[in-house]
Amino acid sequence: MNRYICIHGHFYQPPRENPWLEEVEMQDSAYPYHDWNERITAECYAPNAASRILDSEKRIVDIVNNYAKISFNFGPTLLSWMQVHAPRTYQAIIDADRESQKRFSGHGCAIAQVYNHMIMPLAGSRDKRTQVIWGIADFEHRFERKPEGMWVPETAVDLETLDIMAEHGIKFTILAPHQAKRVKKIDEKNWKNVTGGRIDPKVPYLCRLPSGRIINIFFYDGPISHDIAFGGLLSNGEAFARRLLGAFSQEVQDRQPQLVHIATDGESYGHHHRFGDMTLAYCLYYIESNKLAEITIYGEYLEKHPPVHEVEIIENTSWSCAHGIERWRSNCGCNAGHPGWSQEWRHVLREAMDWLRESLKQIYEKEMSQFVKDPWQARNDYIQVILDRSSQNVERFFSNHAGKLSKEEKAVVLRLLEMQRHAMLMYTSCGWFFDENSGIETQQVMQYAARAIQLARNLSSVDLEPYYLRILERAASNIQEFKNGAKVYEMLVKPAIIDLLGVGVHYAVFSLFEECPQTFKIYCYTVRGDACDMSVAGKQRLATGMARLVSDITWEESAISFAVLHLGDHNVIGGVHEHGTDEDFVNINQKIKDAFMKSDVPEVISLMDKYFGTHNYSLRHLFRDEQRKILDQILRSAIEDTENSLRQIYGYYYPVMNFMNDVHVPLPGILTSIAGFIQNTDIRQLLESEDFDPGRLQKLIEEVKRWHVDLDKGTICLAAGRKINSLMEELSRSPADASLLETARITLEILGALSLKLNLWEAQNIYFSIGKQLYNDMLDRAEKGEPDSKRWVEHFNGLGYHLGVRIK
Repeated sequence: MNRYICIHGHFYQPPRENPWLEEVEMQDSAYPYHDWNERITAECYAPNAASRILDSEKRIVDIVNNYAKISFNFGPTLLSWMQVHAPRTYQAIIDADRESQKRFSGHGCAIAQVYNHMIMPLAGSRDKRTQVIWGIADFEHRFERKPEGMWVPETAVDLETLDIMAEHGIKFTILAPHQAKRVKKIDEKNWKNVTGGRIDPKVPYLCRLPSGRIINIFFYDGPISHDIAFGGLLSNGEAFARRLLGAFSQEVQDRQPQLVHIATDGESYGHHHRFGDMTLAYCLYYIESNKLAEITIYGEYLEKHPPVHEVEIIENTSWSCAHGIERWRSNCGCNAGHPGWSQEWRHVLREAMDWLRESLKQIYEKEMSQFVKDPWQARNDYIQVILDRSSQNVERFFSNHAGKLSKEEKAVVLRLLEMQRHAMLMYTSCGWFFDENSGIETQQVMQYAARAIQLARNLSSVDLEPYYLRILERAASNIQEFKNGAKVYEMLVKPAIIDLLGVGVHYAVFSLFEECPQTFKIYCYTVRGDACDMSVAGKQRLATGMARLVSDITWEESAISFAVLHLGDHNVIGGVHEHGTDEDFVNINQKIKDAFMKSDVPEVISLMDKYFGTHNYSLRHLFRDEQRKILDQILRSAIEDTENSLRQIYGYYYPVMNFMNDVHVPLPGILTSIAGFIQNTDIRQLLESEDFDPGRLQKLIEEVKRWHVDLDKGTICLAAGRKINSLMEELSRSPADASLLETARITLEILGALSLKLNLWEAQNIYFSIGKQLYNDMLDRAEKGEPDSKRWVEHFNGLGYHLGVRIK
């Protein structure tokens, strides 16, 4: 068969980490998930690792790893997040690449990506080189092999970028059809103009580069790719398959090989289009099971069918801007759909970042030359430290690049390298892609710039911020509140800036509410408490102490002393500073404690002001996740008091409410609301309880029906889904336990009365895995008359009915 199909997914999320904490903080807009990375993982990345194939009755008959059958790339910054926060999905992606090598003649389905989604034609030569080197190194670290292909962000391309990729062993990349200029057969002289997307996408092309090197290019099928993203093609798996098959040339038929291939954002398969992963899975299943074409990936196809055509590209073009690469440097007209808004701010932001990059470059070269032989080679190799920040590995890096350095000098080198890392992160493409410079994506790249500016100031005493802001003043915002880019920076970026003292503030305030161990991790910092003393007087608490703070990233250190007073509720007053002698602190600490034990709050505050000066802090200075945690803790008692009061009212009036219900008299709205609150709370608490009783759940649901109250379906869905997953996790540890099967089955049966849209994805995965391992054996035993096996099979089949899974 000479008909081949390849589907490529570009899986990427913009970096969302707080540059000072190296973690993604809570994002309320992603509710019920912690942040958008977590939400999109649940909607897309995880489902594609275990995608469902349904039968005619909409029952799951197979679960497959889509990644093992498609070509894909994942952004390195996304994979680094996933490795920590979604390890199962991360491992499934790595495993898919290994599995695909058996399927595709030794070629893996994963390809590399330029490191942090920088628009490469707009980057300087050094940054291009580092981006390619870092992208390859990250890929090799995770997939344990060399990449054959590399994705360039937004398919934005120029010859220099391709040349650097080829220099580092990259064999191919993927571009949009309108990025091709002209083609010819390799052994012929006459070129054919193919501008306007007229290139034949069904064959690979060889591209000759200025250095004499070559790289192969695949130009994806534009119309099909467009309809996947925007044309509703992911609504039906068979229709998707037929659309792909319809792209083969009937004139050529099997006389020569044809490759129909598409490329889209991977998020199309689940996040942008719900159940898109299942459409993809069925499409591949339909093609393979009916032997309509051979599923392949680029590396395998290239080995079997090397290019016979040569291509010249149109430089400075991309797949997401009709004007080349102007979307990332001018008001070209490409936008996300806000009529009347201007994107003139884009070129000003680019100007500000370019000025900052050059200024940082001068500081870097001057300062770094004092410590290492080749500053830019050190930056290229710094990816090895980013991938493994253990002290042994960092010391290995120092031994390769520098002579003997003191502890303080090592911290300087690490700060210089971090300055350069953020100088590249600030060019992440999403900062320019959307319509408004106060958007979260533009805030994010400004935060990277702010971190680089802060490091430069600490290292060289040169403050780049004033001139940077002067440039941003010309970047007009479309929202009156923000006025311009400088105002956006002042209002939305600057409040996020912290230093080691800021970490100390967090530790000090947090110590009021949580017992802090002697060694305590706060994101990418380690705190060692030298002394921490807690005094309590009624609702008031006083925490005092000393601590040593260390950055795990830059090895900077600082010692602090602190005193924090909690007056009740959200009222917190704190003082923190880099302390002098221990004797000074011991003296003032005793005075503050004595005043506190006498309930002399004004004196406590006076002493704190005297010792700590103007460095006063409150709950506002906690990092976002911990701030939310502490506020929940503060409100817990108030919520419990309110709940107890409502329960008393509910109990007192229950007989009257019961009588009114029997004689069909509508309840007053306030009593209906109280009944709804109590019943929602009881159901949620039962589902969250370890002492779960399905019989109790049945009675609570009967009460809901009795009083006709509105369920908080969002909250109940979450709690119910977690309970089912918990039961299934327990079952996975004891898969032969028929009692656990019965509990899970009955629970789902009871919950069915509420018509909830439960997320059963994890539960279905576990059920399917158990079924593949045990079902046939248990069925054989049941048919031989074993009573325990009969009971197991009965409950297993019943559970499968409620989960919508059929084991063949």
